[in-house]
Amino acid sequence: MEESMKDYEKMLEESYSLMGDGVHDTDTLLAWRKAEELQESQENITVTVSEVVKGGVVADFEGIRAFIPISKLSLERIDDCNQFLWKEIEVRVFEANMDEDKLILSAKEILKEKQEISRKKKLSDVQVGQVLHGVVATIKDYGAFVDLGDGLSGLVHISQISHKRIKHPGVALKEGQEVDVKVIDIKDGKISLSIKALLDDSEEQLEEDIDIPESEEIGTSLGDLLKGFKFD
Repeated sequence: MEESMKDYEKMLEESYSLMGDGVHDTDTLLAWRKAEELQESQENITVTVSEVVKGGVVADFEGIRAFIPISKLSLERIDDCNQFLWKEIEVRVFEANMDEDKLILSAKEILKEKQEISRKKKLSDVQVGQVLHGVVATIKDYGAFVDLGDGLSGLVHISQISHKRIKHPGVALKEGQEVDVKVIDIKDGKISLSIKALLDDSEEQLEEDIDIPESEEIGTSLGDLLKGFKFD
């Protein structure tokens, strides 16, 4: 005969009865077991932040006080955790240790996965020849990485920054600068960008806008201009 849930709960409680003089009741023991299972499965759960403490925030999980470190709240730097107070957050169990009464949750892994999905979607929409707007994120000796948003970035090689030969990308660009760039190649998920190509496009457009008349038209126009003048 299979053991009933009540029998199972009783066994659980008895097995931990020596820990902390029975400080853990049945509900708490089951909550810890669930937390351990969630750590194993890495299933997403939603909790509400109830308190801001040093180094992070606290949320309730099935009656257990759970800690979310500031480093696991966001992908970006956070200086003030109060913005999360009473907010619902999607998290995973990072560590569940009943012996040490330690339950740590994390939102970071979920945010990373969502960012990667968004990045791949945006990457699939990017086409060679497309003009994009971005911000210079980092400058290296060989070029500048431009942040295109949604976790997407591309490299403007030093040879694609200017028509002039420059010794370092920092001569023409600075971090935080907004720039328009043209996509010149996409390979293995990496985007190659060019600022110089847009300068070429501007020059070509300027030439197209200047309509130079044919020589015959010039001659005709000159003849028409001289009509009416009388020469001795």
